[in-house]
Amino acid sequence: MTALLCGLVLAGGESRRMGQDKAALPYGGRPQLARAFDQLERHVERCFVSIRPDQQPDPLRASYPCIMDRREIKDMLGGGPMVGVLSAHVAYPGVAWLVVACDLPLLDDTTLAALVHGRNAALAATAYVSESDGLPEPLCTIWEPATLAALNRQAANRKIRPRQMLAGSAVHLLEVKKTGALENVNAPDERKQALKRLGCSEQEVRCSI
Repeated sequence: MTALLCGLVLAGGESRRMGQDKAALPYGGRPQLARAFDQLERHVERCFVSIRPDQQPDPLRASYPCIMDRREIKDMLGGGPMVGVLSAHVAYPGVAWLVVACDLPLLDDTTLAALVHGRNAALAATAYVSESDGLPEPLCTIWEPATLAALNRQAANRKIRPRQMLAGSAVHLLEVKKTGALENVNAPDERKQALKRLGCSEQEVRCSI
């Protein structure tokens, strides 16, 4: 039986390169976390936001159903996006997760719909091929529950590198149809270009500098 598909927006990063919280940065007048959650929610049964424990008081994150990073997983892995993904798996072990990073403002409904439509639940995951390096893109991927269970067992023994792990697994790979849809926006200059590509107002572009 195909596992239920839930959504997870990764919003537990520290945004060091950006210099401010990427989840709260506005695009078209809305915080990126709000845009990402609303977009992902349309393609899954339930949707959650992945956060660090110290982010619980944040009013933006608190307005959504959250799954907090588990300390034992953080201690094993040291950090990184898979802490949030495996914490979600422990909370709901029987479901598959469509995981999306909160720093993908160019992601669109067509790209998400194609991923869901192309899902092969018999394989470890369904992912897009990264336009930058040709490897599977782990932060817009459907992770099947058996894969996450295996990764959770491995977490105590080694650091998990999701892109390399996907490259060595039986993964259903898709080509991105919209150029730049999975482009991470991690720094102020990258955000300025993303705002222009989204057709945001000149005032918002100027304020991003």
